[in-house]
Amino acid sequence: MKILLLCNKSPWPPAEGGPIAMYAMITGLLQAGHQVKVLAANTSKYHIDPATVPADFQKQTGIEFVDIDLKIRPLDALFNFLSAQSYHVSRFRTKAFEKKLIEILQNDAFDIVQAEMLYMTVYHDVIRKYSRARFILRAHNIEHLIWQRIALNNHNPLKKYYLSHLFLTLKQFELEILPKTDGIIAITPTDAAFMEQNSGKTPVISIPFGIDLQKYKVAVPQPETTDLFHIGSMNWYPNEEGILWFLSKVWPLINQELPDFKFYLAGRRMPDWIKNLNVNGLVVVGEVPDALEFMNQHAVMIVPLFSGSGIRIKIIEAMAAGRAVISTDIGTEGIRTAHEENILIANTVDEFVEMIKKVQDADLRKQIGINARNLVLSEHNNTLLMQRLTNFYEKVTGSSAY
Repeated sequence: MKILLLCNKSPWPPAEGGPIAMYAMITGLLQAGHQVKVLAANTSKYHIDPATVPADFQKQTGIEFVDIDLKIRPLDALFNFLSAQSYHVSRFRTKAFEKKLIEILQNDAFDIVQAEMLYMTVYHDVIRKYSRARFILRAHNIEHLIWQRIALNNHNPLKKYYLSHLFLTLKQFELEILPKTDGIIAITPTDAAFMEQNSGKTPVISIPFGIDLQKYKVAVPQPETTDLFHIGSMNWYPNEEGILWFLSKVWPLINQELPDFKFYLAGRRMPDWIKNLNVNGLVVVGEVPDALEFMNQHAVMIVPLFSGSGIRIKIIEAMAAGRAVISTDIGTEGIRTAHEENILIANTVDEFVEMIKKVQDADLRKQIGINARNLVLSEHNNTLLMQRLTNFYEKVTGSSAY
């Protein structure tokens, strides 16, 4: 099949959740024998030099970029507030991207045009006008749910009011667009259930993030240290929110009992408030060249997530590497985890402290890592997932010739 993917950010480099998920799907589709074309927004938040994209990836995907400035502008935000439009979505609609999309659709015929994340569905009218392809949404999250949780967790009355407005307008757009698609790929069963309830007769399937098993072919031995680590893009608010909570509420208690214990904090766009912290035992690593190599140097991953939606790709990667993970119920949404079998669940300060102490047991830590890896191997095999995706495409297009 010929598939055009519209990406809200560049899938290369696969250095954070969204790009990792997009890159895994693109490479999986190519390996499955499909033709893939990529049109990506090159945003101010995740801007790359197109020349750095590997030549073979460029050749295979014909990837093209359009610059989109996502900087928050007070006047634009005020206009959207008064007009009741979703500010999140409207920022992705630009004349330059629309022009490039029309050019691509006029020069080639596709079986599938797939919007990676809700924001790219803002071009659904262009797709309908210039293409006969089936229009698919791959929903990485229930987007409005992220902002609903952020609003609920905020205690500043004015900020809470504005965040609630962002959540409501985003929810309205999300609910309106779902029935306008020809198919929806949700990344978790929970998200799929929501989509099915709100998408009319549009077919919905749940296909989780897939791992390239060759990359994780051999489990890396557990390091001797039991120090903690976290890795994630820190310009994503739920990550920053969770780390702030952990450092202010949990880490002082751990540091008091284990003063020589260390917490390694890695990720893109590390905010200045973290860089400038002078906290005993905290090691701010910042962006790392190889996330898997960083994970392999440490034993226990901490994911204190209290907002967000979808699936935590870094958790799956850590589990694939055989690492023990401590996270919240929200952090493990979409992953078939079992507490104290393949992961440790903690939702409160006391529970995080308890689980961090418990995971000092080397045998328990090792067994959880083994079980976690086995779960990923059975549930997140990218080759098998791409077979399911192909079957879904055939259902949507009414074709069985592929």
